[in-house]
Amino acid sequence: MLDQKEHKDQNDNSNNSNGKLKTESGSTQESTMKQINHQRIRDRAQQLKSDLLDSMSVQLEELLDGFVSTVEQIEVGEETSELTSTQKKGRKQDLPDKLFVTRRSVLTELFEISHIRTIYHIFVAILIVFSLNTILYDVLEKGSFNFNFEMIQWAFGKFPKVMAMWVLMKASTLIIVYPSFYYWAANRKPGNAGLYDFVWIGLVIIYQLAFLLIPLLYLIEHELPPASSVIITSEQTRLIMKTHSFIRENTARVMYQKKDDDKKSENSCPDFSKYLYFLFCPTLVYRDNYPRTQSISWRYVVTNFLQVLACLFYIYYIFERFCVPVFQNFNADHITPKGFILSVFGCMMPGTLVLFIAFFAILHSWLNAFAEMLRFGDRLFYKDWWNSTTFSNYYRTWNVVVHDWLYTYIYKDLCKFIGHSNRSGAMACVFLISAVFHEYILTCTFKFFYPVLFVMFAGAGFGFIFLTDKGSNRSWNVFMWVALFIGNGLLMCLYSMEFYARQNCPIRMENFLDLVIPRSWFCDLPNKEV
Repeated sequence: MLDQKEHKDQNDNSNNSNGKLKTESGSTQESTMKQINHQRIRDRAQQLKSDLLDSMSVQLEELLDGFVSTVEQIEVGEETSELTSTQKKGRKQDLPDKLFVTRRSVLTELFEISHIRTIYHIFVAILIVFSLNTILYDVLEKGSFNFNFEMIQWAFGKFPKVMAMWVLMKASTLIIVYPSFYYWAANRKPGNAGLYDFVWIGLVIIYQLAFLLIPLLYLIEHELPPASSVIITSEQTRLIMKTHSFIRENTARVMYQKKDDDKKSENSCPDFSKYLYFLFCPTLVYRDNYPRTQSISWRYVVTNFLQVLACLFYIYYIFERFCVPVFQNFNADHITPKGFILSVFGCMMPGTLVLFIAFFAILHSWLNAFAEMLRFGDRLFYKDWWNSTTFSNYYRTWNVVVHDWLYTYIYKDLCKFIGHSNRSGAMACVFLISAVFHEYILTCTFKFFYPVLFVMFAGAGFGFIFLTDKGSNRSWNVFMWVALFIGNGLLMCLYSMEFYARQNCPIRMENFLDLVIPRSWFCDLPNKEV
């Protein structure tokens, strides 16, 4: 009996010890899991801390780079001001120079607001509806569907010839402009302008005239369609402006070089790499250095190029649905007062929509794509022009890239020659030059001279500056939008009428006058089919 009791007690003790071991083992595992979870949380917190610090570091570096570039520009301006202070006594202060700082485009910042992003989504939805409309129309009305996009193929026709001319224009700026300037800068004698300098200026003028004439003759000879002509003439104008900017900025540096400067060639002519970068970066004002971003987001680049492609199809649908059906059978009925008024008002919405899409495609998506690829920091290609209450502010903010060039090399230089008190005259010259080049592009595009844009730009557009000059009330913004709607309707209507009139109406005179006399005014073949 005692043995059995002892054996039972031993079993109880054994069970109690096993239970304690299990309890201790369970508590040990639980504490181990807690330690592992705590370690994971600490690691995650450390990772978040590291990521946050890295992000803040990158943003801080970008802000400091922009601040440093601004300070450098200010210091350069102060040094120039000190060097020429004796020359500026007795006259007004020179107009400020263009400053480049690191900053994003306006729409890039606005798209971070959900409400503005929704407007972007609405435009995307409209594009999808346009596409579905075209598909259903072809399937239900024609019984078939094709992806030919005949209008786009026709508008961008003879594209290999376009690329050939673009390569020639680009090559001429690389193998003619920079080597010629370098040779002139390295071999001229320091001091006042001499015969060598006047020969150089004459050669520059001859080159610019040849650069303007040869592509024009090329367009006429090969009869390039509208979109292909726009590419050639726009690129031609852009390279002319870039060439002028590079020569204008660096010629002054060479001309005012001191005689005893041993580093003449180094200081007077910038490196070829700087010139090459300038030819591709999205600005028309030359500087040796620009603010740069830290990295390249290729996803952002691809997104912007896809947006350009989407805008191209957007414009195609607008012309296909709202322009071609109205004007393709142009006849005398279109130029009656009733027909003309109905056509103008019918073109207002499509014309203004084309304005929006062209602005977004070129000034936002296209330029931002190249800025991102080249790490170009200053991306203020436009401002909030849609909020303008005066036309002067609208013209300054609509296209900042072109405005900066006109301001720097036309307006400022004219103010120096004719005096700061006659700024209205300088502004009129700026409008005249801008209107001439806009009309030149349209003339080459359509292959006829119909200066509607020139009259509206240099006439009504210039007059509206003084009409709305003191406007600060928001109602002037309504007036600006009404004027834009009417102006876009007139442009789309009149150019479309003339374009199709030259296909449907007979030729009255087979000479140069036929290119400058509007055929739509004298079309006497009603209801002629295409």
